[in-house]
Amino acid sequence: MSYREGRFWQPDVTVATVVVDGGRLLMVEETVGGRLVLNQPAGHLEPDESLLEAALRETLEETGWQVRLTAFVGAYQWKAPDASAGGSGRHYLRFAFAAEPVRHDPRRPLDEGIVQALWLTPAELQARAGDHRSPLVWQVAADYLGGRRHSLDLVQHFADAAAPR
Repeated sequence: MSYREGRFWQPDVTVATVVVDGGRLLMVEETVGGRLVLNQPAGHLEPDESLLEAALRETLEETGWQVRLTAFVGAYQWKAPDASAGGSGRHYLRFAFAAEPVRHDPRRPLDEGIVQALWLTPAELQARAGDHRSPLVWQVAADYLGGRRHSLDLVQHFADAAAPR
């Protein structure tokens, strides 16, 4: 049965943050399905949270870095391989942001599954393409490095009380 026939379908909404300092990108090494992978600081949007709030929260939780968002990089849609190919078969809708580092707390415990936060040059990140959690990792980085940056004003959030009338 398809979505048009009444079956409910909903993608996983995620955020990712491209944090750059001195030409290096802030990345996380995390364990997923028993495998060590590389990703931008990223995670799921939580209820009653704006996309901007989610990007700030996930970056802090996964790296210990407080950042200032500077731009919207883009929205990305990806379907993971299905379970028969070792994937989840889930659909992801990722909103990616650019940020600059503000302050680091090295004592802050990182999210479960995060092995470490590390800074990589674009060449180092690209050389480890086989370790990327998904094809979105390099695509988002490449778009940012290629100059794709949009105003944060493109991303709007309306809470019930603040909804336009």
